Amino acid sequence: MAVAPERSFTRKEYVMNGKNILVCMIVVLMSIPVWAAGSYEANWESLANHTAAPEWFQDAKFGIYFHWGVYSVPAYGSEWYPRNMHRKNGREYQHHLASYGDPTDFGYHDFVPLFKAEHFDAEAWAALFVKAGARFAGPVAEHHDGYSMWASDVTPWNTRDTGPKRDITGELAKAIRGHNMRFIATFHHARNNLWEKSPGKWTGHYDLVKKDFPTLLENPKHAILYGYMPRDKFEAMWKAKLVEVIDKYQPDIMWFDSWLHEISESVRQEYAAYYLNKAAKWNKEVVICRKQDDLPLDFTVLDHEKSRMSGASDHVWMTDDTISTGSWCYTSNLKIKPTRDVIHAMIDTVSKNGIVLLNISPLANGLIPQDQQQVLLEIGRWIGIHGEAIYKTRPWLTYGEGPTKEPKGGFREHAKFLKLKYNAQDIRYTRSKDGKTVYAMLLGRPGVGKTVTLQSFASGEIGANTKVAAVKMLGSSERISWRQDDKGLQVVMPSKVPEEMAVALKISVIK
Repeated sequence: MAVAPERSFTRKEYVMNGKNILVCMIVVLMSIPVWAAGSYEANWESLANHTAAPEWFQDAKFGIYFHWGVYSVPAYGSEWYPRNMHRKNGREYQHHLASYGDPTDFGYHDFVPLFKAEHFDAEAWAALFVKAGARFAGPVAEHHDGYSMWASDVTPWNTRDTGPKRDITGELAKAIRGHNMRFIATFHHARNNLWEKSPGKWTGHYDLVKKDFPTLLENPKHAILYGYMPRDKFEAMWKAKLVEVIDKYQPDIMWFDSWLHEISESVRQEYAAYYLNKAAKWNKEVVICRKQDDLPLDFTVLDHEKSRMSGASDHVWMTDDTISTGSWCYTSNLKIKPTRDVIHAMIDTVSKNGIVLLNISPLANGLIPQDQQQVLLEIGRWIGIHGEAIYKTRPWLTYGEGPTKEPKGGFREHAKFLKLKYNAQDIRYTRSKDGKTVYAMLLGRPGVGKTVTLQSFASGEIGANTKVAAVKMLGSSERISWRQDDKGLQVVMPSKVPEEMAVALKISVIK
């Protein structure tokens, strides 16, 4: 049984800066209905009637989000800096001591006024995402740190009232939709609550604050940021924040990080029913994504963090991965992946019925670093030529062939995915929705004039009965020689192969 914090705050203690925070929170939370009237009831059986992956989502294939918030100010370690700065003898703690002083003198809350986002331009960001080829985009609306990246009436820790003094999420939603992209908001705040899960055992993102810096929790306003409140109050706030984002910004996709299993089942059900009923009123098909088995798969989409399926799946799935080899948020030593690695991961994902959610890492001031912009623009250039092999496609009879295999094990094996290097012998397939076209993407540049054999078309293979009518290479106007025999579909590469990172063969088939 969950035990409330050992000390409760008095009503008087919440009166700060002319605001009665406790009263404001209670009024807001009590004003949230359990769920809106509609066709979905707050139980798993009713929610299972929702289509997890609507057609538009299956067609989109590629989206962009960003770990950007107060944790971007120290720009050290990772987005887990808020927790790790309290880990005595850890590198973040030592860095914090040297740079800012003891956490009791300069706490995480003291970074908030420094998060000014003075160069943030939602329109410029959205224009860049379109050039990158993204079909949906949006922010980490709240990370584990308890800071809301929108204009919130639920918590005093939000971008309208502190830091940038702007409705960051509202500006992004308007700009992103203005460029005909769908809007995604992601949530990690289930991890924020600092609570006594069992006698003497505290858990949450700020458990180290409770252990070694408990005086930080004596300020009632700071306690809200650190998630230090009774469990029932936290769960009410968890849901109220979601309801607020739903009502203000009508997200097309809501994505959840881990730890939802610690939110009471009834509260999770009430959230999902509220969102889906609201979407029905908007006449909008929406998507709920989650990372672990804390929402049923029959009405949600499974996300694989920094990893991919080793084979094709009957269920549409997502991978969220970052543009860097390290932290999800910006750090001063962040190393960015080569564009070819990002494109290869995208091709492999799409061939297996997956969707890519690519993370970028903006600076605290709201600028996106040039090296990250360059990768996004290079992705967009490649998609500009090969997009028909990606967008609006579906898995073919097999996802692919070639020597490079993806490991099993998901996130636990994500370091192995970083080491994967593909070549032109690795081939991934997609098909058009009408089944009249198969796309074979070679993850590298084959030699000029070389004959490439697509073995999946060979006698005895899964594509043996697929009769080929024509073959061309996307981005090339040259006529291509080919033949289909027992060895497979043998294609002679043109005199000029247009792309180094990956090329796509467009194969017209007879149905």
